[in-house]
Amino acid sequence: MKEMKILSPTAILGYGFPVESFEKAMALEPDVIAVDAGSTDPGPFYLGDGVSFTDRLAVKRDLTIMIKAALKAHIPLLIGSAGGSGADVHLLWCVEIVREILGDQHQAKVAVISAEVSKEKVHQALFDNQAVPLTAVPPLTHDDIENCTRIVAQMGLKPFIKALDMGADIIVAGRTYDPVAFAALAIRKGYDKGLALHLGKILECAAIAATPGSGSDCMMGCIGKDYFRVFPLNEKRRCTTLSVAAHTLYEKSDPYHLHGPDGVIDLSDCHFEQQDDRTVKITGTRFHEAEIPNVKLEGAKVVGFRTVSIAGIRDSILISQIDEVLEAVRETTKNNFAEQLTDYHLDFKVYGKNGVMGDLEPVRTITSHELGLIIDVVAKTQADANAICSFARSTMLHYGYKGRISTAGNLAFPYSPSDFKAGEVYEFCIYHLIPYEEDMFTISWSGGQS
Repeated sequence: MKEMKILSPTAILGYGFPVESFEKAMALEPDVIAVDAGSTDPGPFYLGDGVSFTDRLAVKRDLTIMIKAALKAHIPLLIGSAGGSGADVHLLWCVEIVREILGDQHQAKVAVISAEVSKEKVHQALFDNQAVPLTAVPPLTHDDIENCTRIVAQMGLKPFIKALDMGADIIVAGRTYDPVAFAALAIRKGYDKGLALHLGKILECAAIAATPGSGSDCMMGCIGKDYFRVFPLNEKRRCTTLSVAAHTLYEKSDPYHLHGPDGVIDLSDCHFEQQDDRTVKITGTRFHEAEIPNVKLEGAKVVGFRTVSIAGIRDSILISQIDEVLEAVRETTKNNFAEQLTDYHLDFKVYGKNGVMGDLEPVRTITSHELGLIIDVVAKTQADANAICSFARSTMLHYGYKGRISTAGNLAFPYSPSDFKAGEVYEFCIYHLIPYEEDMFTISWSGGQS
């Protein structure tokens, strides 16, 4: 079986890549260009609000290079989780960019695969006791479903393979299981499914699996009958057994079994071999088909509005008693609004003292001569969030703590205005599995092709 080459230009569409690396990759004559365009890593806001977390100009730059190269080489371009979160609004945003690049020449057949799921379908799954929560997720309720602004399902291989069978030159797909865009063509051509999906798992983040790692550089994957190998295109980077094995475990809780919509990638007998200084060869990966295929649903709802204020603290006397002062400010704010406003969340993030991990931080002592403070308020309306943040900020600014010498103010504000109205706040309220159905992912054609 002839080796097949899969080019991953960048970890996320819009993250960029050096043209030199990309041109080296194209000189090796890849069979497909594939790119992941989305993630839940930036949180629920982008799904809930219907906007991309990547910049349009950056996405268009990347796509322009990829599309022109793919058309010139007569190879397909596959895009997963278009627009960042993969709902229809994100999908259409990405399709518009593709259309701008292609212009009026209609030189490519563009398949558009929707991943948005109707509330009715999710309600029915809940009625049928078929909505299974993922780890640490509360049981799903009908109110959760109704309150979602949009719901997506993470698609597997079938929609991609169907679109390829129908002659797609470019696939722009909604929410997608990360390895699928990279594995679909290889599996369609008969390569081992376990190896192809494992290769896709590594390629999804491009050169992050190399050392030094980068999400903004190209990676090549080559799959054969019973193996695959990976290497970066930038001479400054190299793949090692450690870097590739480590990325295999990236974002996974089980080191041997990687679950997806089509089944389980089994790494129990996987072997990583350093083939040369910059290339790693992988063998032994297996795949277990799901008896009942499931898809993961992601849904986001509005839970309030946010206002934040950012300040610095340099007074060693205040720093030494920061916990007591913040608690006093919290209590003063609560008492001040006791009869007017109680439904809010006031949080203080103190950088220099457990600002990243909070109570999970094992080192609990303050060693910094200065602290960064974020006053974070979420309330039911923007006006309520503004009021609480403003009061907490002014109270903290002038709070008379024990031993205080200065009366001019306790906080240094780097910005004016000091308070930022961040708008709507979303949370994931659906993170559940439901059974796969054939009609979940519909294919349409850009420009009216069918």
